Amino acid sequence: MTTTTVLTTTTLPTDAATPASPASIGTPTTGGPARRRSRQRPEAFTVVSYFGVIAFGLTCLIPFWMVVAGSLTAESTLSQRGYSFWPDPLSFDAYATIFSGNRVWLSYGATLFITIVGTAIAVAATSGIAWVIARGLAFVSRPLAIFAYIPMLFTGGLVPMYILVTQVLQLRNSLFAVILPLVIAPFLVFVQVSFFRATPQELLDAARIDGAGELRIFFQIVLPISKPVIAVIALFYAVTFWNEWFHALLFISDTDLYPLQLVLQNLISSVANAADLGSTVSAPVYQMRLAMTVITIGPILLAYPFAQRYFVKGLTLGATKG
Repeated sequence: MTTTTVLTTTTLPTDAATPASPASIGTPTTGGPARRRSRQRPEAFTVVSYFGVIAFGLTCLIPFWMVVAGSLTAESTLSQRGYSFWPDPLSFDAYATIFSGNRVWLSYGATLFITIVGTAIAVAATSGIAWVIARGLAFVSRPLAIFAYIPMLFTGGLVPMYILVTQVLQLRNSLFAVILPLVIAPFLVFVQVSFFRATPQELLDAARIDGAGELRIFFQIVLPISKPVIAVIALFYAVTFWNEWFHALLFISDTDLYPLQLVLQNLISSVANAADLGSTVSAPVYQMRLAMTVITIGPILLAYPFAQRYFVKGLTLGATKG
C-alpha cells in the first residue's frame, strides 16, 4: 500500500502582526510616549521651587554684597548717602588704614593657628569620645556619656576656669589657652554618637573576623565612612575658633598674640582716634567698620563650598537602605 502525504500551506494575512526584531525593542518611535513626555512642560511646583530658591539666595547675597560695596565706597559718600549697590567713588582708604601696620597680619596668623590646630584637636577628641560612648562598653561608655552631658546643663563658672587655665595649666599668654576650653562641645559629641550608632554592625563583625583590632576598625573603617558627620562638626568647630575673642581677652595680654577678632574689636573701639591706628589723618569710621566685617567673615566663608558635598552626602545617607 502506498501512503500519500499532502502538505497544506497556510498563507498569513498581510496585516498580521510580525514579531519585532531585537534591535527595535526599546527604541521609541516618532511621536511615541517618550517623545511626548520630553515635550511636557515643567510642573508648577518645580518652577515655584526654583524661583523660591533664587529669591532666598538673593536675599542672602545682596546684603553681603552691599557690605563689600560699602567697604569700597568713600567715607564722605557713606556719611551723606549711606549704603549703595555700587561703590561710587571707589576708595580703598579703610583697607589701607587697617593693613597699615603689622598688627592685623600677626592677628591673622594667630587666628589661623587657633582655627587649624583647635579644629584638628577638637575633631580628634570628639570623634574618640563619641566612638567609645557609641560602643556601649561596660563601666566606660555610661560614665563617659554622663561626663560629656553635664557641661550641657551647667559649668563651673568663669573664676574656676580662669584659675585652672592660668595657675594650674600655666597657659597664660599662650594660644592654647584659647583652644583648650573649646575642644569638646557636648552637643557635637552626641551628634556624632548618633551617627556612629547607625554604623552597620555586620561591617564591624566582618572586620573582627578578619582579625582587625578596635583601633584598626576605628581608623580604617569607621572614620572613612564617617566623612559627612566629621565635615559637619569640623565646620562648626572652625567657625567657633575663628570667631573666638573672649578667651583671648581673658588669658592673653601680649598684643602680638591677639587673634583677629580681638584686634578688630580694639580697632573699632579706638577708630575715632587716628593716632591709635598710626595715621595722622582722620580715620574712615563707617567705611572701616564695613571693611572689618569683610575681613572677618571672608576667609571662613570660603570653607563652606569645600564642605558642601559632605553635607549633601549626609542628607542622602541611608536613603537606599531597606
